Amino acid sequence: MDPAGPPVSMLVLGHGAGGDVDAPDLTAVRDLAAAGGARVVLVTQPYRVAGRRAPAPAGHLDEAWTAVVNAVRDDTLALIVGGRSSGARVACRTAVPLGAAGVLALAFPLHPPGRPERSRAGELPGGLPTLVVNGDRDPFGVPEPAGTVEVAVRPGAVHDLRRDLPATAEVVAGWLRRHDWLR
Repeated sequence: MDPAGPPVSMLVLGHGAGGDVDAPDLTAVRDLAAAGGARVVLVTQPYRVAGRRAPAPAGHLDEAWTAVVNAVRDDTLALIVGGRSSGARVACRTAVPLGAAGVLALAFPLHPPGRPERSRAGELPGGLPTLVVNGDRDPFGVPEPAGTVEVAVRPGAVHDLRRDLPATAEVVAGWLRRHDWLR
């Protein structure tokens, strides 16, 4: 058993399209959440495991993610799914079918850079507590809060969210605590 006590939730996080699970914002959130009583699972997408840089089509990403989450989930714990950028999109699209309690979207890519008319806001889940954390200088845009979707805008940060990682992780931890998913 963990010295801090048994886990209070399970946080499953995926990486962005060009990155991996060692992205600084993912590791900062992982460390703070694990210290606060969440069981944290970082998921590497199969295309990265196969050595490819380009992501598979959305349907394939969602299918692989769903299989992994179902394999690692603990039904005694609240399930929070999330990730950064492309991983956040996958988590958003699959959260409801997975029965997740909440969604964490780090650097949610609202639209391709310079293409605001191609909004992906419709991928944000309605009806589930969702936290989007984006930088105010993110070229992929920043979604608007709506319904159960909260948006935390990090001043001076771009898409990688590297600016003031401890404060970004604390924003996430505060949201998790408000929902009793963290001690």
